[in-house]
Amino acid sequence: MLSASLFPVLIFFLASTSVGGLMLAAFYPRAAKASAYRQRFERVAGRTEIKATEMADEERRDRRRSVEKTLRDIDEQQKARARKGGKPKLDVRLRQAGLGWSTRTYWLVCAAASLATYVLIALLGLGALTTLGFAVAAGLFLPHGYVNTKRNMRLKRFTAEFPNAVDVIVRGLKAGLPMTDCLRVIAAEAQEPVKGEFLTIAQDQTLGLPVDEAVERLCDRIPLPEAKFFAIVITIQSRTGGSLSEALGNLSKVLRERKKMKAKIKAMSAEAKSSAGIIGALPFLVAGAVYMSSPDYMSLLFTTLVGKMVLVGSALWMSIGTFLMRKMINFDF
Repeated sequence: MLSASLFPVLIFFLASTSVGGLMLAAFYPRAAKASAYRQRFERVAGRTEIKATEMADEERRDRRRSVEKTLRDIDEQQKARARKGGKPKLDVRLRQAGLGWSTRTYWLVCAAASLATYVLIALLGLGALTTLGFAVAAGLFLPHGYVNTKRNMRLKRFTAEFPNAVDVIVRGLKAGLPMTDCLRVIAAEAQEPVKGEFLTIAQDQTLGLPVDEAVERLCDRIPLPEAKFFAIVITIQSRTGGSLSEALGNLSKVLRERKKMKAKIKAMSAEAKSSAGIIGALPFLVAGAVYMSSPDYMSLLFTTLVGKMVLVGSALWMSIGTFLMRKMINFDF
């Protein structure tokens, strides 16, 4: 038999068990129902998250397909332009050089250069045929070389200044300015030739031309990879959307890295260029020194048929060697 002292403990245990059972019977259905609600909510939320993820993936795929289509269209346009024209025409080269000449002015300059050369050579007392040959060569090549030199210098200045212009656009877009205002800022404050080119873009926009088409015309005026990259970024953003400031920021980094690469290549090829210059000038220096010390010995090269043939062969081989050295140290990227 249980002792009298254990009866209160047993009664308390039985009472607690009874109360716990009653509370479990009363509240368990509600708890189970809430748990079912929670499980159902979690399933719905999970399906919603999966659906949102699938929609985001579909949007990314659609944007990727749109970007690929835009790039194919741009590539086809560039190939069509390449098939239509090889070297730029005279008026295009004059505009790219920034000279402001017309075609008529160019031919007048050619005639003036030919006439001046004819007079100069005639004063030296050379023959009429030789004088005419020098005059024709000077009239054809001197203005052509001048225009090409001015064109190359202008394109180099554009390449050096263009990354700064792209940075101005990026900072303006991040500050909340529209694209048109950023272009006007560059057209007003940048250095030439970037200033003039962006002024033309702003004027085209004022006339109602879309931004992508106005920027695409820049590639015709400035035939550089940097301008093509800029036009491609603007065209893709206008057709597919996205963050233009981020895309142009990446473009600015690419342009600056290209600039660093050019400087590195120039530094690495400086020794080879110096060696090529010395090798190319050495025959003329030696020939001049020998002529000054022994003119009768060197005069055989100019007075005899064998000597003239030797001069022609030497000039031919020198030209081939110079061309090969130039191709070896000329890096295109």
